[in-house]
Amino acid sequence: LAALSQVLRLERSRRAGIVFPLQKLERYLAPGTDTARFRLFQPGLAALQRAEALFRSDRGHAIDYVSSAVRMDHAPPPALPEVCFIGRSNVGKSSLIRALFSLAPEVEVRVSKTPGHTKKMNFFKVGKYFTLVDMPGYGYRAPQDFVEMVEAYLQERRNLKRTFLLVDGVVGLQKTDNIAVEMLEEFGIPYVMVLTKIDRASRGVLLKNVLEIQEFVKENTQGCFPQLFLVSSVEFSGVHLLRCFVAHVTGNLPTVEAS
Repeated sequence: LAALSQVLRLERSRRAGIVFPLQKLERYLAPGTDTARFRLFQPGLAALQRAEALFRSDRGHAIDYVSSAVRMDHAPPPALPEVCFIGRSNVGKSSLIRALFSLAPEVEVRVSKTPGHTKKMNFFKVGKYFTLVDMPGYGYRAPQDFVEMVEAYLQERRNLKRTFLLVDGVVGLQKTDNIAVEMLEEFGIPYVMVLTKIDRASRGVLLKNVLEIQEFVKENTQGCFPQLFLVSSVEFSGVHLLRCFVAHVTGNLPTVEAS
């Protein structure tokens, strides 16, 4: 289901659940619950297809690993719009990036069962359109110089368009996640929260975490996009929508039609 064409072959309700997993939860909400934050970003099929084309490599559109860096003076030049992915160790960050790049199989995104595997900032160039950065995980087994590395990146990277903060969909927000939120808020960095591993969470647990995090975002943040993004790197749920949002915030999908 990495390709939208495969998803479109599914029956309608399952298709909608793969593309818009957050909206799939709406039917289980109490009557009268405000669902506006479930549908703030709802692109149509044409926008989803254009975004997918950016993540599909071909002869004239290369998607490549560029380099790794532990200090900003080792980072590639900030020539393109950029997004970065951060989160706790073992939150599924590298697995999600590999799922996003699944239509470019030549791109090697290393995924390890050992938490804290990513020790450097890894830069991936998506043609002439944007750069995606896989940041080291924080918390358990984080690199010793994590704070210096990440703070310097967030404060100095002028081409950074959006930070994607990954949160485990099974356990919800943790204390270390709150520290990351405080850092992003302090620096005035626009960001969005992504709930990972939703295939491992029961419907009740997932809905509880979604509602609690939405309330947290509403009450405690200013720079966070109000809508959460739910993803499963195993089932590809939410991956197509996240590709579309990345294309949008990097300026490569200026008009997003409502479905």
